[in-house]
Amino acid sequence: MMCLTAGVLAGGCLAMDWGHIKPLFRPEGSDVVIGGVSGFLLYLIFWVGHCLASEILPFASDQVNAIYTIREGTDARLIGLLLVVLIGPAEEIFWRGFVLRRLCGRYGLLCGFVLGTAVYAGVHIGSFNLMLIAAAAIGGAFWGVLFMATERLWPCIISHALWDVIIFVLWPIR
Repeated sequence: MMCLTAGVLAGGCLAMDWGHIKPLFRPEGSDVVIGGVSGFLLYLIFWVGHCLASEILPFASDQVNAIYTIREGTDARLIGLLLVVLIGPAEEIFWRGFVLRRLCGRYGLLCGFVLGTAVYAGVHIGSFNLMLIAAAAIGGAFWGVLFMATERLWPCIISHALWDVIIFVLWPIR
């Protein structure tokens, strides 16, 4: 379901707004380094956050573990492939390349950033999982800052895809 939703959202905004999104794909030599370092940095932020939350919030570990139940019964290689090839890139195209860019254009950088981060976190409210909502807010803010700093999608796509694979396949935080 995540693949379908992400694909439809990214495909729709690319078709609808390609003229504005295309320049965000201009590659620079630093994209891999920026994306790679930021993906690892975000993983470390989440690892520290999990350690702190587990000590402070009695429900934190159970809610984090519940996030990982989504992948149970699915081959980790398939999950990793889908995260890198489809889900991570599609989320960045939609959330940063389309939603955040438009919100910042309409309401200014700060207000657009806050609104974009809030909406990204807000779509996770239906999970009733406070840790997932907080994770989305932190990730959304992190990738929003990265997008605003670089004005390109490749560092965000690389960072998001790498973070996804690390946290969901290689070294899950439990």
